[in-house]
Amino acid sequence: MSTAQASKNCITLKGSAQIIVEYLKYGINSILFQRGIYPAENFSTSQQYGLTILMSKDEKIITFLQNVLTQTEEWLSKNMTNKISMVITNAHTKEVLECWEFKMQAELGDGKDSSGDPMKTTSSKELARIQNEIRDVMRQISATVSYLPLLDCICAFDVMIHTLENTEIPKEWDETGEVSIQNAQAVKLRSFSTGLHKVETVVNYKMTS
Repeated sequence: MSTAQASKNCITLKGSAQIIVEYLKYGINSILFQRGIYPAENFSTSQQYGLTILMSKDEKIITFLQNVLTQTEEWLSKNMTNKISMVITNAHTKEVLECWEFKMQAELGDGKDSSGDPMKTTSSKELARIQNEIRDVMRQISATVSYLPLLDCICAFDVMIHTLENTEIPKEWDETGEVSIQNAQAVKLRSFSTGLHKVETVVNYKMTS
């Protein structure tokens, strides 16, 4: 059970950010497995959203994602980020083959703080409903293997956080530009909402000739 609820049916911005980051953790790991970025033996099963999800056992990947998602949660809880991109590249040529975009759009919520501070707005949407919506997205991620082109080369991945202007970036992080894919096609998956953020998932991929 997620700890995102501050109280029964009262989700705060911080709680909303926790729910979304949890989805990103499971979603990114599922993509790594489904797209064959790493060998199947590098993953172990985990139960979440009523589904069996494959999670990486590689300590480097676990640490990398933990660092990225911790920062994402902090920025998202302050509405300072609006998109996360997971980029899959050819490890040798560096060509971008796929880009999974997780777009976060702030919503108004349904609970207003007496001070009028928009950062203290809450949502009364039930966690079970949110998790059911996330489960539908996770099922779609698993189903993408049936129509996405085979990745028949050694691949690498990176995760990019798209922040608002003037956001202070950690010193050890690099700033990068937009990712472009030649001859790209896009597939939009289902969205889900916490009541404070709407999250859309889109995969952009290179069409094989």
